[in-house]
Amino acid sequence: MGSTPKQPFFCFKWPWDVDPKNRSDCSFESPWLFKSLQNVGGFAFDFVNKASKSSPPWMTFKSLQFNPLTGGNKISQSRKMLTPEEQGEAENRALAAALASGKEATIIEFYSPKCLLCNSLLNIVTEMEARNSDWLNIVMADAENDKWLPELLHYDITYVPCFVLLDKHGKALAKTSLPSSRLHVIAGLSHLIKMKSPKSTP
Repeated sequence: MGSTPKQPFFCFKWPWDVDPKNRSDCSFESPWLFKSLQNVGGFAFDFVNKASKSSPPWMTFKSLQFNPLTGGNKISQSRKMLTPEEQGEAENRALAAALASGKEATIIEFYSPKCLLCNSLLNIVTEMEARNSDWLNIVMADAENDKWLPELLHYDITYVPCFVLLDKHGKALAKTSLPSSRLHVIAGLSHLIKMKSPKSTP
């Protein structure tokens, strides 16, 4: 009766060191269940690697940044970030351009870049400005920027977001109250727009 050579309990050889001609080298034959799991794992790993190399169109993101140089809430796909000094100057120029345009009213939105509520209002403010663009300008002002300190003091801005309605001569007519919710801010902005809207006057 021929005896088969016993395999050692521990194998101290690397897989690439195994000599296929030498049967005394230790080798481990894994059960079929582990082999199939290993194959499935290898397939999943290869799939993830291939998918990550070629990103699908819905995974590509473009950075959006507010561009105050346009005189309103226009979004540009520019990658250049402005310094706080440049941002303040650009927003001040946008306000000057809005007041010089001769439109019936201008609304200044005082915001903070850190304010989540302010960021959530960007699309709706842009839409409201577009809908009333024949008589209204909306200009954004970073309340954390020192360039706006005179206006913050003049209009008594102690919270953000805060919208201030100006007539065509730059005189302040009204402002929104302390925000309690997003809907509250939108309702306040709508009220300011209705106050000066040419359609609402008889």
